[in-house]
Amino acid sequence: MTNAGTNAGPARPNAVRDLVDADRELALLRELIQAASSGPGVEPLAAAAARMITAATGTDVCFVHVLDDSDRSLTLAGATPPFDSQVGKIRLPLGSGISGWVASHREPVVISHDKESDPRYMPFQSLRGSDFTSMVSVPMETDPGGLVGVLNVHTVERREFTEGDVELLLVIGQLIAGALHQARLHRQLVARERAHENFVEQVIEAQELERRRLASDIHDGISQRLITLSYRLDAAARAAITDPEAMTEQLSTARELVDLTLQEARAAISGLRPPVLDDLGLAGGLASLARSIGQIDVHVELAETRLPDHIELALYRIAQECLQNVVKHAQASTARLTFAVDKGDNGETARLEIVDDGVGFDTFEHPLGGDDMGGYGLLSMAERADIVGGRLNIRSRPGAGTAVTATIPLPNVAD
Repeated sequence: MTNAGTNAGPARPNAVRDLVDADRELALLRELIQAASSGPGVEPLAAAAARMITAATGTDVCFVHVLDDSDRSLTLAGATPPFDSQVGKIRLPLGSGISGWVASHREPVVISHDKESDPRYMPFQSLRGSDFTSMVSVPMETDPGGLVGVLNVHTVERREFTEGDVELLLVIGQLIAGALHQARLHRQLVARERAHENFVEQVIEAQELERRRLASDIHDGISQRLITLSYRLDAAARAAITDPEAMTEQLSTARELVDLTLQEARAAISGLRPPVLDDLGLAGGLASLARSIGQIDVHVELAETRLPDHIELALYRIAQECLQNVVKHAQASTARLTFAVDKGDNGETARLEIVDDGVGFDTFEHPLGGDDMGGYGLLSMAERADIVGGRLNIRSRPGAGTAVTATIPLPNVAD
């Protein structure tokens, strides 16, 4: 059981010809073209590639593992029957198992027998690893996309794979890696567009609900108080000459109405832009927000730095949404809210981070914006950061809490 070879360079035009005879070369290239043109989907392409590779290499089964959108794990995207039923169900973090090791080190692995004794081996009962004796695992890479996935072949009978076998697999992996990379980009684009469409729909719905709420608040509160205030002032004017004491009473009531109306107007305006940002700045606003969360203990570390208005509003709303999520879903007892401005080679970056000690969740099983995670809250935070040129990162594991970090590059003073 050995590691074999190193990262292969760009595929040479005659690489296939060097490894197979002329007739097989033509058939193989035709199959590669058909696989690459099978459509934009990652899974159909990986399935076609798996069938082609077993025939080209004389192996019994082939598994095509593709790097997922987080670039932190591999997902089984294609397999020869009967293992095609496991597509999408097998996931390996980089570094775990033979495939994870190959993905991390970008080196092939050849095992001729007794793979269970290899400390890197991780069995999956559904893939019936014990039924197969020998295997080869090679990275699939493309330039400029980098690592795309890992290609595995297995044989029932023991087989001493040669350097030529490994080279052939590397060449095939390079030839299909470009198409897989494009398929991944297409999938990410479609998912992004779908998430954005859902977000826009929910934003429009939320805007309509907010408009109705604001209209109701103005009609039922402010408007009614102004009508009553007008009545009180008219009554005071009528009593000015005949009953000074009644006039004083009416004016006193009118002043109370003015105070109440002003409070309601401020409450309505706070739904549009929190007055606390104007009064106290972002640091003071975040401190006030943390104190308002009575269900958990929120520790704050806040830089006393003013930012452009639109960035302060975005960070405040992200913190507001995130803390609400902590209260609703995290089952946490404490949280830490940090706001800082970091200096780097490319300028300054505003950083907002909220870390809780709650139950956490699996970010692989519940990606950003997934419906089963109440995705509107998470996605709205990501969209708020994106709108002002920043990004949102979520780190979480079941039982290990959650960390949400928003980073927004700050414009230069000259800009």
